[in-house]
Amino acid sequence: MSLPAQGAIDCDLHPAVPGIASLVPYLDPQWADAVSQRGVHDLESTSYPLRAPLSSRPDWRIQGAKAGSDVAQLGKQALDGFGARAGILNCLYAVTTLFSEDMAAAFARAVNDWLAAEWLDRDPRLRASIVVPIQSPMLAAAEIERRAGDRRFVQVLLPCLSDQPLGRRSLWPIYEAAARHGLPIGIHAGSTYRHPVTPVGWPSYVTEDYVNQAQGFQTQLTSLVCEGVLSKFPNLKIVLIESGFTWLPAYLWRLHKYWRGLRMEIPWVDRPPPNIIRDQIRFTLQPVDAPVDGDALQRVLDQMGSDDLLLYSSDYPHWQFEGQDALPPRLPDSLRRKILIDNPLMTYPRIKEDFA
Repeated sequence: MSLPAQGAIDCDLHPAVPGIASLVPYLDPQWADAVSQRGVHDLESTSYPLRAPLSSRPDWRIQGAKAGSDVAQLGKQALDGFGARAGILNCLYAVTTLFSEDMAAAFARAVNDWLAAEWLDRDPRLRASIVVPIQSPMLAAAEIERRAGDRRFVQVLLPCLSDQPLGRRSLWPIYEAAARHGLPIGIHAGSTYRHPVTPVGWPSYVTEDYVNQAQGFQTQLTSLVCEGVLSKFPNLKIVLIESGFTWLPAYLWRLHKYWRGLRMEIPWVDRPPPNIIRDQIRFTLQPVDAPVDGDALQRVLDQMGSDDLLLYSSDYPHWQFEGQDALPPRLPDSLRRKILIDNPLMTYPRIKEDFA
């Protein structure tokens, strides 16, 4: 049987920090002492509770350890298991939930150095996103500058639900630094948890949180377009990770309609927003938020208006599909190749240098 993703670039893999002790060797002495003296606890991601079913497929769990914490197992299951030739590590260690800008910057540096030493050095197929302290755009830009020289880092990682809309000018130093180094911005499902994840208050269950992430992505995409980020940085690519994508056709229609009527207030958006989005925005495949049987998914793909938008992802070790069903059935061969190979290579110049 042929592997379902032969030759693919997996654009969303999740390495788990085994525990805060794993990062201590990579922390500056001041912060290593603080971890010991103050009893700093592990920065767990509230979006993915360790024992929640969504957080890991049963066959990808590790007895007595966090799923995704073993580099050899990740390579075997996520890359070898589907025939992928390379993969991008998006570490969701909850650096962005810290209130201290300095502590967040210290932990971001430690996570990135840990990724380089414990993952990238051990498997040449792996690449990584730069974790940054979004709490301080100045410190975030400095971390991009510090790590951009290592070309195994291919993207800058931001949370979807942050403290403010991502298009605000106070955050532009992050985009300027990323654009200067040819690094896409990856916006991943997740939150700083300063504000509710829904527009009407705090939900009670993980299910509500996860479903409402799509609204957050729509809000952030509108901000990036209307506040001028995509116009200011026309060569910058933005990848929405775990956002879903079936909401895009209706969203594009609505945004275009109101841009036509209200464009006088945002004159820097000087061409139709759907054109900007199709040029600069990409979406990871998993989770596929549509029926995979029948023609429903194909209709959505047709309505999206471009074959360039989707990037293959397994979302390892999260539980988004069963067995080898990493791709929806009945995709045309030409579209399969674009999702698996061509679109990722066009989105990530550094990966294209090494794996084209």
